[in-house]
Amino acid sequence: MTHHYGYVSAVLAALLFGISSTLNKIALRNVHPMIIAGSIYLTAGIVLMLLRLTPLKDRILERLESSVKAQEGFSRRDLLLLAFIVLFGSFLAPLFFMFGLDRTTAVNASLLLNTETLFTVLIALLAFGERTSRRGALGLVLILIGAVVISTENFREVELSKGILGNILIILAGLSWAIDNNLSKLLSVKRDLLLVTSLKGLFGGSALLTLASLIGVPFYIPLQSLPYVLTVGAFSIGFSLVLFLFALREIGAMRTGAIFSTSTLMGAFIAFLALGESLTALKVFFGMIMLLGVYVLSREEIHK
Repeated sequence: MTHHYGYVSAVLAALLFGISSTLNKIALRNVHPMIIAGSIYLTAGIVLMLLRLTPLKDRILERLESSVKAQEGFSRRDLLLLAFIVLFGSFLAPLFFMFGLDRTTAVNASLLLNTETLFTVLIALLAFGERTSRRGALGLVLILIGAVVISTENFREVELSKGILGNILIILAGLSWAIDNNLSKLLSVKRDLLLVTSLKGLFGGSALLTLASLIGVPFYIPLQSLPYVLTVGAFSIGFSLVLFLFALREIGAMRTGAIFSTSTLMGAFIAFLALGESLTALKVFFGMIMLLGVYVLSREEIHK
């Protein structure tokens, strides 16, 4: 299997995750943000764990076979690594983001959350020794520029001096997800990616819901919101995580993290179709810039 499957996997993961922004907006009308966050991660963990108990497990894992030699089993080091991945990616990051969003503007949050891509690239370069060519760097820059414009668009509404604590929390959420992305790269070499992702969902979702209970947030999901929560959990989190881990294995955290930011483009398009939100010429143009960046990046030889 060539590394191009890693790029395809990263784009598909971004597409599935992009759906979540629209469905979460609908669910948020009736459900507390912390309950949504915990429920979608727990749903992802349950769905993937149940999938492991069916005959589909072997067929899925065979499809995820690659040129990278996969490892069987888990060591104590792997379990410790998984604990840090759950801590940063499934617990701290959603908490920082939720409380940050409550203390800043939506425009500020959309802009600052792009720090996840920047932090992912920097950590991959400085801490994990991933490398890229000039062509690859150009692709990364094009993707990041597109993500910033699409997620913000009206820069006159950006007021970074407003809600400073909230802005800091959003940046911490981006940093936490970036740490998660790079640490997950170390576990992506495991053959049973279904087990890795299901444990991440189960532990992260359970921790979030437990904390919600401790601080007095009622666990309430009305029947009309349940399909949105279950769909996001199974597809936008569960299957997206499996594809994301496979991409990490194939092309590394730097490229996967950058391509995954195209979820902002996917989210904008789906919001236009489902919610009637505006899809301006500016968003379309910079969406094409992002896709050009993905193409440029995919034409690069991998440097690991």
